[in-house]
Amino acid sequence: MSSRLKGFLLIMLGTALWGATGVVIQYLLHDKMFDAVWLTCIRLICAGAILLIADKIICHGRTLSIWKGKSIRDIIIFSAFGMLGTQFTFIFTILHSNAATATILQYLMPVVILIYILLTEKRRPMPRECLCILMAVAGTFLLTTKGSLSSLAISHTALFWGLISSLAAALYTLQPRAMLTKHHSSLVVGWGMLCGGLLLSFFQSPFSFKGIFDFGAALALLFVIICGTVIAFWSYIESTKYLYPTEVGTMASIEPFASVALSVIFMNVAFGLPEIIGSVLIVGTVFILAQK
Repeated sequence: MSSRLKGFLLIMLGTALWGATGVVIQYLLHDKMFDAVWLTCIRLICAGAILLIADKIICHGRTLSIWKGKSIRDIIIFSAFGMLGTQFTFIFTILHSNAATATILQYLMPVVILIYILLTEKRRPMPRECLCILMAVAGTFLLTTKGSLSSLAISHTALFWGLISSLAAALYTLQPRAMLTKHHSSLVVGWGMLCGGLLLSFFQSPFSFKGIFDFGAALALLFVIICGTVIAFWSYIESTKYLYPTEVGTMASIEPFASVALSVIFMNVAFGLPEIIGSVLIVGTVFILAQK
């Protein structure tokens, strides 16, 4: 198998698992009545611990090396606002809408990053950047209103958490760049998850469960932690060894389409033409911004 084919298979596996995870989380929240805060807490703690153990065994990394110097401040900010912020807001968007809507709204993140870059560089956007901003605005309008000017197709709460999710995802992408030049990505994300989960445990004990916990719920929870977090993350990071960053960014757009397809098939989520067009417009910004 060629290295490029291996890279494409890995990125497809990772993003498909992420897309499926949103649907499984929707199942746990809506069907099994899991508490959203508890689910976020237990997911982060378990996945973070697994990643740190894997980093120690596979990469022979120095697990505590990140807790030195400037990295201490960076990992605390990343844990609280990047990792916890992204996971918490994403799960709460699913709670108040569905996995497909939550995933697509989070994919406004590249445009949020673009606006941040324009502000920090104090420059005007190029034509294709203007196009991306217009596509994002139009796509969000169609997704959340179904093209109607009189009402929202999703709740105000879902829209709020979805937009905050895109902001948190942008921070998650930009903030740890300095740490990633010094430490393994599995170490940075592992500590980010573990610390984020431990921080959330002050507000919701991981030992205080609410919901329906049966065999199906147990399998779904294991899928979220192992497949949707640990394996998906590893596949995504591993793919960057074989593919160009622009290819990785473009292929990552498989996630929202996988989430939409699985939501329609398994969760009976209705997606009409306006929502489909809106989704394509939002995800299309990834393809445009990925070009040099």
